[in-house]
Amino acid sequence: MMDAIITCFIPYADASQAQGTVAQLKESALVDKIYLLTTDSATTPIDGCELIVIDTLNSSATMKKIAEASTGKYTLLYTKHNQLVLGYLSLERFVALAEDSMASMLYADHYAVADGKRVNAPVIDYQTGSLRDDFDFGSLLFICTRCLKAAAAGIDKEYKAAGLYDLRLRLSRQAPIVHINEYLYDDVELDNRCSGEKIFDYVDPKNRGVQIEMEEACTAHLKAVGGYLEPVFEKIDFNQGDFEYEASVVIPVRNRVRTIRDAIECVLAQKTDFPFNLIVVDNHSTDGTTEAIDEYKDDPRLIHIVPERKDLGIGGCWNVGAHHPKCGKFAVQLDSDDVYADENTLATVVKAFHEQNCGMVVGTYMLTDINKQMIPPGVIDHKEWTPENGRNNALRINGLGAPRAFYTPLLRRLPIPNTSYGEDYAEGLAVSRNYQIGRIWHPIYLCRRWEDNSDAVLDRNKMNANNLYKDRIRTWELQARISKNKRDGK
Repeated sequence: MMDAIITCFIPYADASQAQGTVAQLKESALVDKIYLLTTDSATTPIDGCELIVIDTLNSSATMKKIAEASTGKYTLLYTKHNQLVLGYLSLERFVALAEDSMASMLYADHYAVADGKRVNAPVIDYQTGSLRDDFDFGSLLFICTRCLKAAAAGIDKEYKAAGLYDLRLRLSRQAPIVHINEYLYDDVELDNRCSGEKIFDYVDPKNRGVQIEMEEACTAHLKAVGGYLEPVFEKIDFNQGDFEYEASVVIPVRNRVRTIRDAIECVLAQKTDFPFNLIVVDNHSTDGTTEAIDEYKDDPRLIHIVPERKDLGIGGCWNVGAHHPKCGKFAVQLDSDDVYADENTLATVVKAFHEQNCGMVVGTYMLTDINKQMIPPGVIDHKEWTPENGRNNALRINGLGAPRAFYTPLLRRLPIPNTSYGEDYAEGLAVSRNYQIGRIWHPIYLCRRWEDNSDAVLDRNKMNANNLYKDRIRTWELQARISKNKRDGK
């Protein structure tokens, strides 16, 4: 006979939603108690369950109530308002691996059920750099109660929205958070939007208060692990090197015949009081892009490069452009899908470098369709970036904004990773470790969404690969920052 060692906590919306989940849990000899988390004190409890009245599911107050109520060796927290469907002997598997791994928390692969279809929903491994507040654990969290109580006892700030995020960061400092690569339950998908629509949720103005809380929780965690960087930056000497051009726009491109002309023309139309050029790194296009670029060969400002190498991603193409002898003092990004907002973008970027003395400048962009008509969510200004804490908060979010521009001598010392996803984010983190990143707060760039965008519609496996790599980038950067602080005696 197995001991009852799991205390379960289930969000309660109504009896019909919770009864199926409760019935399954009652069938397991491992389950000690079942609590229903409700915001309505007048709720009638389901037989055999107790009520806990909460303000919100994700608040610090709720985390404390869960920790206080849990009496089992392990705590099961379900985070969705629908029915949990457990796999065969899945609780036994959670317990066995919890015992073996000594984890603070475990989570598992599962099946996603959407529109009546059941498909595999693998998740990714947790790393020290898995600092995104939207990290996908699935909806079932299996927590060591001893670790839970210790983490809850250390909560020193009351969050309405970031309580669960704060708790799991605290758990990660006690013992590993472990991913079980096995399908242990069914998860009903409540958000059926494609990947290209979900990625901008965190910049939605209505979520600003939530984001401030998440930033505070992440910053506290960075301080606890020794990875927080104070707002002190190295000064930039803009007189390094002998540059013929003040700025170069760099466009890496492969097979974008439909959009490359728009990109080239918007650069050549720029108005500046300094010399600039355009470096197009054509990564062996086969769809007519090469011929489209050659239509502009009579303009001496255009440098068309077809690399000899055939192993280059977007980052590798960027490095080719930055190391070209004709590259200007500042290298300014333009994706082959996109265009600058007007003829003053380049001048605005260069001015920001000098005024803000920064190693990198990031602008504000507007999301549009292929015809440059604004589409939701519109302007993406990344106001979560502040001079005081931007480079710390950058470890929590998934991107920095556009366009991105770099002081070329610095870019040459810090090569961009030769990948086609996350390469610009990795470079931004590396630059911000020592140098200020300047910001431009009005839209200077149009990010055009169309059917061939690389991140408009991604399947789960591709999203997982992208997120795993970005978490790895954050892990490496966090390790570097901890080492930097140790060297600096901080």
